[in-house]
Amino acid sequence: MKALNPIVLGGQEVLPIIEGGKGVSVSNGQSSGAWAAAGGVGTFSGVNADSFDARGLAIPQTYKGRTRKERHEELVKYAIEGGITQARIAHEVRGNAGRLHINILWEMGGAERVLSGVMEKCRGLIHGVTCGAGMPYRLAELAAHYGIYYYPIISSGRAFRALWKRAYHKYAELLGGVVYEDPWLAGGHNGLSNSEDPKKPEEPYQRVAALRTVMNECGLQNVPIIMAGGVWWLSEWEHWLDNPEIGPVAFQFGTRPLLTKESPISDEWKRRLVTLQPGDVHLHRFSPTGFYSSAVHNGYLSELEHRSERQIPFTPEPVGAHDTAFNMGVRKRDVYVTGPDKMRAQAWLDHGFTEAMKTPDSTLIFVTPEKAEEIRADQIACMGCLSACSFSNWSQNEEGSTGRKADPRSFCIQKTLQNIAHDGNVDAELMFAGHNAYRFGQDPWYNDGFVPTVKQLVERISTGW
Repeated sequence: MKALNPIVLGGQEVLPIIEGGKGVSVSNGQSSGAWAAAGGVGTFSGVNADSFDARGLAIPQTYKGRTRKERHEELVKYAIEGGITQARIAHEVRGNAGRLHINILWEMGGAERVLSGVMEKCRGLIHGVTCGAGMPYRLAELAAHYGIYYYPIISSGRAFRALWKRAYHKYAELLGGVVYEDPWLAGGHNGLSNSEDPKKPEEPYQRVAALRTVMNECGLQNVPIIMAGGVWWLSEWEHWLDNPEIGPVAFQFGTRPLLTKESPISDEWKRRLVTLQPGDVHLHRFSPTGFYSSAVHNGYLSELEHRSERQIPFTPEPVGAHDTAFNMGVRKRDVYVTGPDKMRAQAWLDHGFTEAMKTPDSTLIFVTPEKAEEIRADQIACMGCLSACSFSNWSQNEEGSTGRKADPRSFCIQKTLQNIAHDGNVDAELMFAGHNAYRFGQDPWYNDGFVPTVKQLVERISTGW
């Protein structure tokens, strides 16, 4: 393989190998600090990160507020304290090596407040902020206020052009790099647009070359592109190195760092990774964010799929083929469905799915009484972890609502991600992963249960493997 030359990121030469920030507590100060110490760029998650008590135990993020807005304020406070904690840990672990980034989601609840709150207390500790999940127009302005570099996550040249024209051209000197996240291969939330087919993946080379063309038109020939999603062995990307169509390039690894000694995920989760098969990671659209996301197909995802399959449209009054009365709810109020749909509903009722729940799209889904109770409890307990949530209808606007009914086809993302990050059952919680996660089981390096340190992983990646 060609020599892997250092690249300048955050004002310092580093290996062009970056740890992906991932989500709730899955990339923390220990893992990101170790990655930076190995000479790359470590990225810890600033999404409701953990803080610790005097015994060194993670403080449970419980909520006492009576209203969603009160609980939202508690969540922002937890997020700021956790982000500061993880930044300090990472800074201590990295020594003076590498660079350290914080990753936030633009569509997370209180994103700007959280980033500002963390940066205010961490001046000099964090060198860059990586941000995706939405169109983070104000990212550049916020980064400039604290004198750090910013790294927007996008999935097309068109998205970057919009960000550049509207805001980023004013802060060009602090644009540290542009992260291209492949929407068909990356784990977690993906940036598929309405014009792209989730079932027809496009080759990243052409899309990244198009992004480079846009960046060159903006005078950003020397700003690196960071390829994220689907990267496993760098030897498979050798043709990207020293390639004028791609330009300066670095590579981000989100899934591979999960299986390291410093990774904070549970041993059960680590063991599950090496058993994955091709096709076990599914692209789905159940997330309350409205984005597509990629996760391991387990019991949690299967239940969401079956929940939506048990679904029929209804009307409040007889309309056309919707001429058959159907009783629902404790008050037995009639809605109207088609004759065939009533027969389908009766079959679900006979199998114990006796609770019919309305969706915002004038459909009914059928679930067990226990699942209905869980859904309602989770909706009521909403703490505003997103800027807008389809599951609970929370929004951080003045009204505190999206203006739509809560959608029982979705789920409380904060609850499940906190659960799996803190030793939850990996079959019963949402388990994000990139689509190449099956390669853990095919890569002989991981034979016999071998789990590398972050340093060992970075050294191996640097060889091309």
